[in-house]
Order: sequence, then C-alpha cells, then structure tokens
Amino acid sequence: MRFASSAHPMFGNWLRCKAAPSMGCLVLVLLLVGGCDSSPPSHIRFGVQSLPVNFDPRYATDAASERVNHLLYRGLVRFDQDRRAIPDLAQWSRTQPNLYRFRLLDQPLFDDGSRLGMQDVAATYEAILDPQKHSPHRSTLSVIEEIRVVDDTTLEFVLKRPDPFFPSYLVTGILPAGLLDSVHDFSQQPVGSGRFRLLERNASRLLLQRKSDRQKIELVLVKDPAIRVLKLLQGEIQLMQNDLSPSLVEYLSLQPEVELSTTPGSNFTYLGFNLEDPLTADHRIREAIAHAIDREAILHYVFHDRARPADALFPPEHQLADRSMKTILYDQQHARDLLSQAGYDLQHPLRLTYKTSSDPFRLRLATIIQHQLAEVGIEVVIKSYDWGTFFGDIKSGNFQLYSLTWVGIKTPDTFRYIFHSDSIPPAGANRGRYRSQQVDRLIESAEAQTQIEQQIFLYQQLQRHLLSELPYVPLWYEDQLVVYRHQQVAEYRATTDGNYDALEQIQWIESHNRTETSSKSSSASAGSN
Repeated sequence: MRFASSAHPMFGNWLRCKAAPSMGCLVLVLLLVGGCDSSPPSHIRFGVQSLPVNFDPRYATDAASERVNHLLYRGLVRFDQDRRAIPDLAQWSRTQPNLYRFRLLDQPLFDDGSRLGMQDVAATYEAILDPQKHSPHRSTLSVIEEIRVVDDTTLEFVLKRPDPFFPSYLVTGILPAGLLDSVHDFSQQPVGSGRFRLLERNASRLLLQRKSDRQKIELVLVKDPAIRVLKLLQGEIQLMQNDLSPSLVEYLSLQPEVELSTTPGSNFTYLGFNLEDPLTADHRIREAIAHAIDREAILHYVFHDRARPADALFPPEHQLADRSMKTILYDQQHARDLLSQAGYDLQHPLRLTYKTSSDPFRLRLATIIQHQLAEVGIEVVIKSYDWGTFFGDIKSGNFQLYSLTWVGIKTPDTFRYIFHSDSIPPAGANRGRYRSQQVDRLIESAEAQTQIEQQIFLYQQLQRHLLSELPYVPLWYEDQLVVYRHQQVAEYRATTDGNYDALEQIQWIESHNRTETSSKSSSASAGSN
C-alpha cells in the first residue's frame, strides 16, 4: 500500500463536467411547479430524503430511523457536541472495575401513560441481549454479564470485563416493559418517553409533536434534491438538511430568503466490499481500487471543498484517531501493476458490479468512481435502487461493491459491531463478511484493557491494520449542512453527525409575527373607534 500526506495533481475538466448542475433544468422545473400552492403551513415542515423504516430502537440501523428514534425515545446516556457521553435519563458511577451503577435523574411518562423506571431499562437491554430476538446491537452490548434492578430508580450493570467506555454504549431508547411482554409492534407504533411523540405517518410524511410546547414538525419525503430546493424556496417546506449536491448548495447560498450553515462533519463515507466474493476477496484488487480513486480531485471539483479525506472511521479530532495515519496515495500505475498481478489489464479488464442508491448525487459520484476505475482496467456496472431495496441488498450480502456512510459513530464498540467475525448480520453490521483472526484479537484485547490509554493504543493499532487490509476503502467526511427559511424558523444549526436533535429548540417564528401584527391591528382599530 502506498500513502501520501499531501495533496496531488487533479484532473479537473472531466469532473467539472460531471458535477455541474443543469441550471436550465432547474429553471424549467421552477416554471412547471410555479403554480403549486405556496401558502404557509400551520407547522414546521422539514424536507427529507428518506423517512424512518423502523421505530424500534432495538432493531433500527438506518440513519433516518436512528435520528427520529432519538427524538421519540430517551436513553440512559446521550452525547454532547464534543462526542462525550453525558447523562440523559441517568447518572452513573463505577463502583468496581466491572460494575456500573446508574441512578435515574428523571422518570418521564411513556406515551401510553406509564412512568419510566429501571424495570423498563432492564427489560429493554435484556431484550437486546436475548439471542432469540436477533437484535443487531447485541454484539455491542455483549460485555454485559448481568443486569440487577436495585429499586425503581437504581440499576447495576455487571460486566464480563472492565470497560471504561461502557457508559457511552447505553444510548438505546428505553421501551416500556409492559408492552415488551406483549405482541406490540414498536417498529410501526413507537411508545417512547422522548421529547417528541408521533402523531401521524404515511408513506410520504411523518408528523411529530414536541411535548414541551406542542409545536408540530412534519417530516416530508422529497426524494429529489432539486425538488426539495424548489419547495424550500417556495415556502412549502421551511427546513432541509444534507443530501444536496454541492451545485445546489452553491445555488442556495445566493438566495436571500434562506440561511445556510455548515460545519465539518464526522460521518464516514466508504467503499465496501463483499469479502465472500472471490474477486473482491482478493487483496490486490481492493488495493488497486483504493489507489485508482482520486479522492482529492473529487473533494475539490465535486464537493467544492465541503468535505475532507478520510482514512479511518473516526475523524482526526476524535480521541481514538491515529493522527499519524497518512492518506492513501492516488497512483494509477501502481493500481495497474496490482491488477496485472491478479491477471487483469486494459485489454483483459476486471468486471465488477457497484451498487448505490438512486439519489442523483450518489449516482454522480458512482459514475465518477466508475470512470476512474476504468482508467486502470476495471469495468464497473452501476446498479442503483430505491433506498429500501439497496439497503436490503447490503444487509443480506447481495453485492460486490457498494458505497455508504456511517452516521453518528462516537464510541469504540463500533469496531466490534462492524468488523468482528461474530458481527455478521443479523448479529451486527459486518456486512462485508470480513473475517480476520488478527482483527478479532485486537478488538478483544482492546476491550479487555482497564485503562482508556491502553485501549486507545490498541484501537489505533487496529485502525492501521484495517487501512492495510482494506475491508473498506475510506473516502471522506462530508460537511454537515442546514438550510432554512430565516423569516419562518430560527434556532436550528448543523451538528457534526447530522442528527435531528436541534428540532428540540427550533422555533416557528412566522406564526408569532402574524399574531403580533394581528394584535397590533386590533388595538389600532379599537383606538380609532
């Protein structure tokens, strides 16, 4: 593997052509939809690319479900903006090296009217740990040996081994124990104690209500990003977040009626391989693909520098990051040499299938990668699907290549969840079926350490090994973006992992302005009489 620590030459013209938006098409669509009703709604509308598919936090794995579930449910622990674990429902103490005691700070009501207690906490985690229930989060929590309910507000976790990171694993939303014992379908009918409740849902919308002030927020499914932009500009939606091409971002930055804010992101985009496929199981082929992708050119000409290259799951500012790791070198000749060793060249190309979602920007990125791989002798057939079909294929191992983004990664248990041999779906998220005794030993050795410093050392060693083995090709961390109509809503800011937590503070200001204007008019009329 060859690495580089500095930028390299870029082939800009072709990428500029591929990345450029059709402003003519955008104007045409504006004209076509110009007659749509743009009257202001009675609540905040949030345009999204995808809606949740599973409201059960024990089983949800897609980003949309996890983001919304974090609003509907509360967990023992949550994270602050610096990715540090902080109390949500409970505070904790480590009374012994392998024992943590949690005490509830709050006992909110579930949506069914019952009050949350430690019996509910125990029932939720026991359900996740039950091997018969096949929770994909079970491997992450396999360190738990026993759960002891002391009283209604106190609970103890006894661990199989000391783990100083353990509290940060307990972010799962708590479900009511009474319904866990029934046949209630949480995946479709959430019953949480979070800051929002679900009022209505169908295939195209999700209506939430904030419990503190009854403010309604509607998540509106608008898959096409250009249409999402047009609906924002017409006032049909007031807010959108991420899932926009850089060209549309540039266009929005010039519009006076919207506010655009960005922040460096921590979500990890990668190219994944099926390690059970004889072609992508060949390390020479994976390494050739890694060297054939010109990430710096893509980031500059396609993302307009609103992203940064990635070499590992965790960004450089994270405490687990190994800042000595260097970027994979873009080297077409080395890629050709590796392919030649595997029996392929420009006259006898390697043929692979690359799966992605039907999102236009993701398709454009796949097309660019397809072009770059063709230059070294790899013919790629792109297959794009709606999100449900695409994600289903990835979870079932029905692919050779694919690209996805890991969202909200904050803690080292992620390594077991993604790369350990015991985490093949449905037991975890090792979707590439990667099996490595050395990686398993590194993960288990890191987990066995009692000091964070020792764990960090081993996890950094693990990350260097993964970069050498390439079960993933690291691509980039995209900046997080929020766009909203500043005359209608306020108090919404982008977060590093793109969660929806800022909906807890967002304010619908237009209705207040209308009410204030109406009150002043009434007062003026009364005075004139």
